[in-house]
Amino acid sequence: MRIDFTSVPEQHLEHFKGGEGVFHARIVVESDAKILKGRLDAGASIGLHCHDSDGGEIIRIDSGRGYVLYEGERIPLETGDVHYCPKNHAHSLVNDSDDELSFFAVIPLT
Repeated sequence: MRIDFTSVPEQHLEHFKGGEGVFHARIVVESDAKILKGRLDAGASIGLHCHDSDGGEIIRIDSGRGYVLYEGERIPLETGDVHYCPKNHAHSLVNDSDDELSFFAVIPLT
């Protein structure tokens, strides 16, 4: 299956999961996974949330830098880094830079 994200409408989700600013997302939902390309403006974030109803999340940073809050720890991320949040764990993604943070994510559905 090939996904052309340029043909997927971009959603602009304000204060997503209680975060700051706007989360720009192109989301494809299949029967067994959510696959997305996302962008966070400078200073924006996705709020702390738990993956208790799905299979967790894998995030790859395409460009920019920021950090995740995971298990009470602030973990820096930059271009090329991958973060994995397993099922029944919580995390948050924060862009604390002056530039846009873009990423690719997969959320297996259980």
